[in-house]
Amino acid sequence: MDPLELARWQFGITTVYHFMMVPLTLGLGAVVAGFYIAYVRTKKHEYKRMTKFWGKLYLINFIMGVATGLVQEFQFGMAWSEYSRFVGDVFGAPLAMEGLLAFFVESTFLGLFIFGWDKLAPKVHAACLVIAVAASWLSAYFIIVANSWMQHPVGVEMIDGRPVMTDVWAVLTNNTALVAYPHAIFGALQVAGGFLVGIAWYKLWKRRRDGIDTIGEDGKVIVGETTEGARDKTDFNVWFKSLRIGAIVGFAAFIGTALTGHHQAQLMIEQQPMKMAAAEAACHDGTGFSVLSLSSPGAQNCDEVQAVIEIPGLLSFLAYNNFTTDVPGITTLLPQYEETFGTTIPDNPELYGERAGTEVEYLPLMEVTYYGFRGMITFGGISALSFLYVLWVTRKKGEGTVPEAKWISNLAIAGILAPFGANATGWIFTEMGRQPFVVAPDPDGNPAIMMFTAAAVSPGVSGYEILFSLISLGLIYGILMVVEVYLLAKYVKAGVAAAMPELVEDPHDNDEKNDRDVLAFAY
Repeated sequence: MDPLELARWQFGITTVYHFMMVPLTLGLGAVVAGFYIAYVRTKKHEYKRMTKFWGKLYLINFIMGVATGLVQEFQFGMAWSEYSRFVGDVFGAPLAMEGLLAFFVESTFLGLFIFGWDKLAPKVHAACLVIAVAASWLSAYFIIVANSWMQHPVGVEMIDGRPVMTDVWAVLTNNTALVAYPHAIFGALQVAGGFLVGIAWYKLWKRRRDGIDTIGEDGKVIVGETTEGARDKTDFNVWFKSLRIGAIVGFAAFIGTALTGHHQAQLMIEQQPMKMAAAEAACHDGTGFSVLSLSSPGAQNCDEVQAVIEIPGLLSFLAYNNFTTDVPGITTLLPQYEETFGTTIPDNPELYGERAGTEVEYLPLMEVTYYGFRGMITFGGISALSFLYVLWVTRKKGEGTVPEAKWISNLAIAGILAPFGANATGWIFTEMGRQPFVVAPDPDGNPAIMMFTAAAVSPGVSGYEILFSLISLGLIYGILMVVEVYLLAKYVKAGVAAAMPELVEDPHDNDEKNDRDVLAFAY
């Protein structure tokens, strides 16, 4: 039972799960803040309803994100102690800034937002939410700085066999982080856009199915209303504006994701050329982009990879912004890696265990990187097309609503997962693509500043212990997923009334019944 493989599975499962919460928190928080600012400026009641409804879902997701995120840092000490010792002088700094500065501010002002309804002036209250969201974006920056140092170690010197930070500014302004950060933020906004579109579409479709909204002979929507569940005309505006805004935010974010992704790929070819070669299944030097390549399952040999569809020149354009410069392939890069970093793992059983002295496999799992890269693009493209479709259907004010077809509504709900899929596969590609390194070497830096993943796992932890924690965390995370989906589904079905019970309560009921606790908003 290999502790390294189990530790990698554990880290991958827990982190991918946590990573599903993060983009929704970052993206939806910004959108909710925008709704609240719109309410403060215009005093239109639909914006207040939008703030409260989407804010409730935002808080549920935020709480789940915090709960699952705490496990990540424990893993560094429990399963990856050698990694923590090696990079502690560098990696710990941005993590400390994230916890002590960004997360502290985020939590404080989010608390003021939760408990501040009807107690703080609207402008002050809205400012609390804006500061909380800004702090969450700052938190994401510090996390990406830490991760980017693992992708591109800068600002350090090797002292006594360990990298010691000598230039914190270089670490904080690592060009890898400066490119990865906007890419992640745009990805988060795309998630938020898809979330709004899927849910708002469902609510508009449900109004049609329940006969509240109808289509007149002139083809225009006739907005109806009912007292049940505060489904009045303002309620229609809540979902219609949410749908449109979600599509606009999502599509604009897709454009931003594509542009920053292009820049990120160019940087990756400079810093981790093997990762990009594996992602393109580019076995040999060339200019063509592989649209489709096939190989036998588990193939790690270029002789078994066949390019079926290839677009000449496109790979060179993506890499160098021209159509003629050859991009180095795997067969060219492998000898370079072996010459620079050796062909075998150092013969040190205390550090590498059974892997000491074995051959190094510099080519990451091609199937994971190849399909992870394409999964990221495909899922992102699907969501972008759905955003365009939404904008087309609702293009004329006063005329548009969603079609009555149930299958399209089901598709819209399922489409919420597409931006999540793009984020998750993109993250898997990024992390798996740098193997066999946990700290990837900088081609232009000191080749000693790197760490094989085989050396990072805790030497004192057995495979059975990691397997136990893997199963335990898997079960807990599975339960948490059920709880989150249940809570989100419950409050989505209940609609705005779940976040604003005063809309459906009888003002003549007794005072005790109407004495709503502010926590009702949060939970």
